[in-house]
Amino acid sequence: MANKIVRFVMVLAVASFLVAPAMAAPPSGGTISGRVSDSAGKPQMGVLVEVFSTAVAQPIKAYTDVKGFYSAAGLLPGIYFIKATATSFLPSLRENVSLHSGTDVMVNLTLNTLVEAFTMLPARRTTDKKDDDWGWTLRSAANRPILRALEQDGPLVMVSNSDKADDRVLKARVAFIAGSNGDAFGSSDVNTAFKVEQSLFSTGISSGVLSFNGNLAYGEGQPNGVVRAAYMQETSSGFHPEIAFTARRYASPVAAAHHAALNAMAVSLSDGFNFGNVVEFNYGGEMQSIQFRGRVTSFRPYGAIKAHLTPDTMVEYRYATSEPSTREEKGFDTSPADLSEANPRVSVLNSSPQLERARHQEISVSRRIGKSNFQAAYYADVVRRTAITGVGDINADAEVTDLLPDVYASTFSLTGGTLETQGFRMVAQRKITDSLTATVNYSMGGAFSIDQPDSLLRNASFSQQRHHAVSAKFAGEIPGCKTKWITSYKWTSGNGLVTPVDMFNASAGQSDPYLSIFVRQPLPGTSFLPGKIEALVDVRNLLSQGYVPMVGQDGRTLYLVQSARAIRGGVAFNF
Repeated sequence: MANKIVRFVMVLAVASFLVAPAMAAPPSGGTISGRVSDSAGKPQMGVLVEVFSTAVAQPIKAYTDVKGFYSAAGLLPGIYFIKATATSFLPSLRENVSLHSGTDVMVNLTLNTLVEAFTMLPARRTTDKKDDDWGWTLRSAANRPILRALEQDGPLVMVSNSDKADDRVLKARVAFIAGSNGDAFGSSDVNTAFKVEQSLFSTGISSGVLSFNGNLAYGEGQPNGVVRAAYMQETSSGFHPEIAFTARRYASPVAAAHHAALNAMAVSLSDGFNFGNVVEFNYGGEMQSIQFRGRVTSFRPYGAIKAHLTPDTMVEYRYATSEPSTREEKGFDTSPADLSEANPRVSVLNSSPQLERARHQEISVSRRIGKSNFQAAYYADVVRRTAITGVGDINADAEVTDLLPDVYASTFSLTGGTLETQGFRMVAQRKITDSLTATVNYSMGGAFSIDQPDSLLRNASFSQQRHHAVSAKFAGEIPGCKTKWITSYKWTSGNGLVTPVDMFNASAGQSDPYLSIFVRQPLPGTSFLPGKIEALVDVRNLLSQGYVPMVGQDGRTLYLVQSARAIRGGVAFNF
């Protein structure tokens, strides 16, 4: 009997030893992440995001990065509330977010000002549900998802509605831009920019966005422009895989019959992923096909590897084959697809199209200290068949077989040699106030300069020299009238430069050469146009600096430039 009792006790002990860990094992944690942006869709950095749960006394806090992305990991299953708070914005709250064991949930939040909150509220509720839904959609002012006001005793909070119907709200924007480029300030060309977005396939952890946008110009010569169709998937990891098709047509002179129209088509792919929440990979590429007196095809890959050593320190390696632009920073593109501001960069040599082929490699270290960000970078560039930008009227009767004119911009391009250089960059950015940010950039590297200014353009020869470039940029918003503005000035040492120093700079210190100004001014809406209305002004190289004079074959004075002077302005409607 005693032996039976001993054996029973031993079996019970072994079973308890095996079962207890399984019973005590906590459920696997989940993750809530997403992106915080303003009503215009611009990501907001440094926003405090709090994740609440009835099972936890204190909320879990996270801050958004430079892309507006936040992440709260290791969360137990349950119902959560997510709140985003930032200065000069109303808090945004997402209610009743269900998190299951081991799953990831994406929650994007939109911050709005008090004025924007009241403009989104319906004036009255009607019995006709269809009409009321349409009015609500218009008052959403292109926000997705639609927001509603939360009635409470405390301060006003904007709450995101998680219904799938709201995620399918259509966003649209139309802008009418007029302006002059190059030296053609006696005439004004007009272009129309448009963008339409539709949310598709929204789930708890991802959502898709189908977009169609373009910029069409019509003035002298043949019409030109660019149209782009894309599908982008927003995931809980903060990456945005995208596939896009782009078609471009460049303006060419009607009188010069021997110049065929220049057309370009491209298919691009982009994606990214995280490895262990420490290493971040971004990669993609674009297959371009150029039609002009024949066909030229090229593949332009790019990629970046970012290692987050600490929450405030990052090391990055970047590879690029195309020059960046300032369109993303401005949140708007006021120019059509002219030769001097769009990829691919094309020129002509011996009556044959020449595609600029570049390779940029860069390693950088970034550090955030309080409200300041710092970056130090070393780069190496190789650019073959460099496309040099020129300004001036090319006589259609002259021999222009080695010049590719663009009548919309009154510019042209010609083929330079191979630019091969190494250099370094230092950037310092400081958020002075909630509505003012200052950035200083210093770069040193090689650039092309003209050997003999005022000589015949057909005999132009270029030499590579090392130069210094210093730029200062200020960006902000005037609180009272909500005016968003960016102004910058980039100075380069030496004379006769025809290419910029550090042309692949994609950091916060990126800016166009010389004096540039960009302004977006919201205007009051009307009952006829219930969407948001904005006035736009885009000025580049306002003082016409850096113009290197040359002599054309017909005796006219032409100029080679880093950046052609351009002044554009217009009105944009956001629905």
